[in-house]
Amino acid sequence: MKGIWVEKHRPRSLDDVVGQEAIVERLKAYVKTKNLPHLLFAGPAGTGKTTCAIALTRQLFGENWNLNFNELNASDERGIDVVRNKIKSFARMAPIGEGGFKIIFLDEADALTSDAQAALRRTMEKYTNTCRFILSVNYSSKIIEPIQSRCAVFRFRPLKREAVEGYLNRVADGENVKITKEGMDALIYIAQGDLRKATNSLQVAASINTTVDEDTLYKAAATARPEDVRKLLETSLEGDFMAARAVLDDLLIEHGLSGEDLIKQIHRTLFELAIPDDVRVKLIDKIGEVEFRMIEGSNERIQLENLISNFVVAGLEMKKK
Repeated sequence: MKGIWVEKHRPRSLDDVVGQEAIVERLKAYVKTKNLPHLLFAGPAGTGKTTCAIALTRQLFGENWNLNFNELNASDERGIDVVRNKIKSFARMAPIGEGGFKIIFLDEADALTSDAQAALRRTMEKYTNTCRFILSVNYSSKIIEPIQSRCAVFRFRPLKREAVEGYLNRVADGENVKITKEGMDALIYIAQGDLRKATNSLQVAASINTTVDEDTLYKAAATARPEDVRKLLETSLEGDFMAARAVLDDLLIEHGLSGEDLIKQIHRTLFELAIPDDVRVKLIDKIGEVEFRMIEGSNERIQLENLISNFVVAGLEMKKK
């Protein structure tokens, strides 16, 4: 149970990476030929971008891989100074060993300012003989085109159920933890393809009980049960605002959910309801508006009550037709 499971069970080789078979196959080809271009890893959080970068470096350089590897988080230091100082000073140093080059891994590179990206572009050109860059981003559109064109782009997708389930079972076996079938279903729902989130949720739940069930997981992950969110929406669509408001109170107060987390679950659940598409479209538009207001600092409670009032109105209109 000791240690952070995300790091403890992080794959150390490309063969152990799950759910990104096509990407792993291409990366293995780079290891085999020792011919590595600049790389751009794009995709949601928890899908293996950092893991692939470290595993690739390990297989390229062997035991002393960390001597030729420098990891920087661009969201911590996102200005032009970090490119001019830290990155350039590491890039100009000669590589150690037989690799022929070093690797700079820029995590969350989409947080770099436009000036920093322009400076990075020039650094990538100038130190090609001694350095390769791996950029990890959630949104590749935030990286300027000149940098994108200098990189081989790998697009990571959210992990499918089979990949997440196989990995979590492996972690559970290694930690002597049992996951019930309902518990695994809850983990898949909580994770939404994010393996890091699933592993962290499993560790928190396992600290309470060595047999992990759905009740423990939903409490540990501060996530509402899908049936509770569905009840909120169905009660609203029946036209009973006060009953829906009582369900909302239970989710916000008893379960301690944040408004932003709850509205994401409302959005997911809306697609499971048997309602006309034109009504669904209007409600999605309202969900987007309410989420934007909350992000901008508006009161969560007022905005969520505003949202369920729109569901109530939509339900009453459907009854009239």
